Amino acid sequence: MSAQPLRSPTLRPHRMKKEESFLGKLGGTLARKKKAKEVNDLQEEGKNAINAPMNPSTVDIHPEDTLLEENEERTMIDPNSKEDPKFKELIKVLIDWINDVLVEERIIVKQLEEDLYDGQVLQKLLEKLADRKLNVAEVTQSEIGQKQKLQTVLEAVHDLLRPHGWTIKWNVDSIHGKNLIAILHLLVALAMHFRAPIRLPEHVSVQVVVVRKREGLLQTTHVSEELTTTTDFGHITCFPYLAVGIVLILFFPPKPERDAFDTLFDHAPDKLSVVKKSLITFVNKHLNKLNLEVTELETQFADGVYLVLLMGLLEDYFVPLHNFYLTPESFDQKVHNVSFAFELMQDGGLKKPKARPEDVVNLDLKSTLRVLYNLFTKYKNVE
Repeated sequence: MSAQPLRSPTLRPHRMKKEESFLGKLGGTLARKKKAKEVNDLQEEGKNAINAPMNPSTVDIHPEDTLLEENEERTMIDPNSKEDPKFKELIKVLIDWINDVLVEERIIVKQLEEDLYDGQVLQKLLEKLADRKLNVAEVTQSEIGQKQKLQTVLEAVHDLLRPHGWTIKWNVDSIHGKNLIAILHLLVALAMHFRAPIRLPEHVSVQVVVVRKREGLLQTTHVSEELTTTTDFGHITCFPYLAVGIVLILFFPPKPERDAFDTLFDHAPDKLSVVKKSLITFVNKHLNKLNLEVTELETQFADGVYLVLLMGLLEDYFVPLHNFYLTPESFDQKVHNVSFAFELMQDGGLKKPKARPEDVVNLDLKSTLRVLYNLFTKYKNVE
């Protein structure tokens, strides 16, 4: 297996001078010049549409907000949904996460639509998360330049997400148009893909108002948009779980989709140190043969090197150095190493690990424990 280097994809936005209104925020206020009569007619259409039975919300609008071309469509979040505490929490959690990731860049995000639409912050965020440099201009003032940067950034995002089955619910126009729904879908996908150390609120849905112009009249409909689901598997049944070398007490274990380590983290965090100590003893028993020693499971296995070497020791063979990166530098190189170690495990008769290589690289302790525990159960008697 060749370890050729893996491919990598090659500040502040201006504030709107005028506070945008209900329909203006759909895609930015369109500064089209209309005759006075046309403006008045369109304003009346807008008011009628907003007050229609399909949309009981009463909203103040500006005349220019209703200037849609025939068959043109805009969408935005219903004002009532914006007041949902869970929706507000989702936005706050994502903003705090972005600011934590970009703290060294001295970037502070305050409002998602205004700060992410031009691609600058998204570029820095992806570069930090994926540990790669994108080939884009640092600062772009023109709309064309901003959309070109967004196109490059989103293509890199799609290259990461599509192989893992993510549904793409955003595009250049929706992000640049400050569509909050599209931006939230993008950020939630990134946070979940990179296993961000945050807890997203579950079951966050919003009502979206869709406004279309048909035969000169505005028509509105409401649709429900799901932003987050849940990681909770519901009611759990009695099921014993094992730590390493010991049998833990019975808890309320999970359904089959969950495993012993879910229960361990949820219900017995005090036992975690016992599990970690037992696994450290196991891996060091073998790594010490190469004068290597592990003290921190979540960090020292994150680049995949120790996993590859450990498999060679357990199966008693030499792993050619050209098959993996002995001193990986990028995120992709680390993922390659962990993926290669997983292949060696499967060659040794183990099932495909439940954890993803990206989870191990991103220092997800639960994923690392799952991988090492599988090795322990098979090789605990190997000298």
